[in-house]
Amino acid sequence: MTTEPPPGHPAVETQEVHRIRLVEAPEPPLTPEERQAVDRAWEAAVRANPDLFDGPVVACTRLTRTGPHDVTVSWARTTYRRYARRRGPGASPGLPALFVAVVQPAEDGRMLVGRMASWTATPGRWQLPGGSIEPPAPHQPLDTAALQWHAARELAEETGVDTPPGDLALWLVLRGARGSVGVVFGAPERPARWLRARHAALVSAEAERGRGAEFDRVQLVGSVAELAGLGGSCATYLAPVVHRYGRS
Repeated sequence: MTTEPPPGHPAVETQEVHRIRLVEAPEPPLTPEERQAVDRAWEAAVRANPDLFDGPVVACTRLTRTGPHDVTVSWARTTYRRYARRRGPGASPGLPALFVAVVQPAEDGRMLVGRMASWTATPGRWQLPGGSIEPPAPHQPLDTAALQWHAARELAEETGVDTPPGDLALWLVLRGARGSVGVVFGAPERPARWLRARHAALVSAEAERGRGAEFDRVQLVGSVAELAGLGGSCATYLAPVVHRYGRS
């Protein structure tokens, strides 16, 4: 099942899923000209943000529906450099990203969103807890359990909320206009005050280590209107997910 995005927001396809199959594929090759363009874009991105690191990451090469609630995702090993041309002048869709995200609900029916800190790749952007996926070791599988592990790690690192990976329930697969694919998990409900306290404790602990938390602020929202009231930019998928969550 798919739903229409809320009015005035980018088209992001959402599909409720019960099962996801992940199949490794070769990384799509680049021509010499494309490689030079990627390298130039990456060098410019690093000059703008020296904290960027060209580490290993998983990309999506194909998404196929195999049933009403089943999908197959073909994925490839690459590095963050391949995404450098997705922003700024002369932007190119390039290789679609594959990421995980977590809907962390509060007991009052709202969900937790966070604002990315100034030192991150997307400063000031509101989004769900989540992020890119690191590839497994050679000959090791990338499966639903691995995605749950990545999602639980991102949730803990960004919000301070520790949740066993097995407690995260597969909910949605997202596909944006640029082809990027997100796998969204639902976490168990938590008290709103407790969620805020966990993030505050995380911010304090990171400050003691001389670092900043990835989310410099968290908020609970229950509708697209509340999301718009936060101000600032949002991940393109966020409003459609909030819209769908409010209707589910």
